[in-house]
Amino acid sequence: MTFTSTLSRLLTAAFAAVLLLAGPAQASRLKDLTLVEGGRDNQLVGYGLVVGLAGDGDSNAVSTLRSVSNVLQRYGLAVNAADLKAKNTAAVMITADIGAFLKPGARIDVNVASMGDAKSLQGGVLLQTPLMGADGRVYAVAQGPVAIGGFTGGAGGAGGATVTKNHPTVGNISSGAIVEREIPAAFVRENVVRLLLHNPDFTSVSRMADAINNKWAGSAQAVDAATIAVALPAAYRGRDVAFIAELGQIEAAPDTLARIVINERTGTIVATSTVRLSQVAIAHGSLTITVTSNVGVSQPNAFNNSGQTKAVQSTQTDVNETKGGFTIINEPPTIERLAAALNALGVSTREMMAIFQTLKRSGALQAELVIN
Repeated sequence: MTFTSTLSRLLTAAFAAVLLLAGPAQASRLKDLTLVEGGRDNQLVGYGLVVGLAGDGDSNAVSTLRSVSNVLQRYGLAVNAADLKAKNTAAVMITADIGAFLKPGARIDVNVASMGDAKSLQGGVLLQTPLMGADGRVYAVAQGPVAIGGFTGGAGGAGGATVTKNHPTVGNISSGAIVEREIPAAFVRENVVRLLLHNPDFTSVSRMADAINNKWAGSAQAVDAATIAVALPAAYRGRDVAFIAELGQIEAAPDTLARIVINERTGTIVATSTVRLSQVAIAHGSLTITVTSNVGVSQPNAFNNSGQTKAVQSTQTDVNETKGGFTIINEPPTIERLAAALNALGVSTREMMAIFQTLKRSGALQAELVIN
């Protein structure tokens, strides 16, 4: 048995760290930075049945049996739900996003997820299922074979073994739904187009409005941190699509917030170049305690009829304390300097996370710290 305790370390496993130090913001197209108001996606959802599961379906859940009975009644077969078996059938929820401007007959992808205790959706086929929007109206119909991107093998149970890859109870159907109803989208109102920023920011929205005005003087106005109102120039009246296509090609440099994002599950650290530090000193040292338990065998001497062979347990304890390093970060107090200092100290990813949190609590880190 081994127990490891390391100062400022949440886990002893080593994780790879990725510290991205972005340079100055580069200009990007407005079509990549914004969304035209009225051109948004909408969510659809539906309840259906997946059949043909070869015994991996729901274990005779009442809701599944009633659903199967209702399906059979559509085809003129009156069957009592109590007389049915659901081993080859699974009740599922279907979700999808329908994009703006899609016309009836277009196809969209759908996601399928089991609701009951089905073991796997492998090899199953989704029966025709209407997909509804938040207003309760049907906008698409889904049907087709489910691809799960994984599998479950083995008999399981007492004395058996199973092997599972990915999530066999969640799958998708590529182009599995046909759009039946178009969602109306009005993207130009009273000769004004409104652009919505993906990442609202006052500096970014001001720069974008200035870039638009450089091309069409006086046409753009920053309404708030997330919205730009653009009036159609006289030459584009009645040519809304051509104007939006031209508008999307204009380039502007968005501002970047000072932010450090830490993902503790993967050990990934991402920091922007706008992160700043007050003059700070960092000390680091670690203590590792290892307790090892070994089992030996004690045997009696030869020709000793009264002796017995027994297992003997022994314990060994090792303590390893590394020397602490003390680093002072002077001007310029940037994330590049901090990264170089941490690398010089030889800290692990988990220790970097603890150091960033301590810097934030001390007030020396002028950046938003996001921990996932």
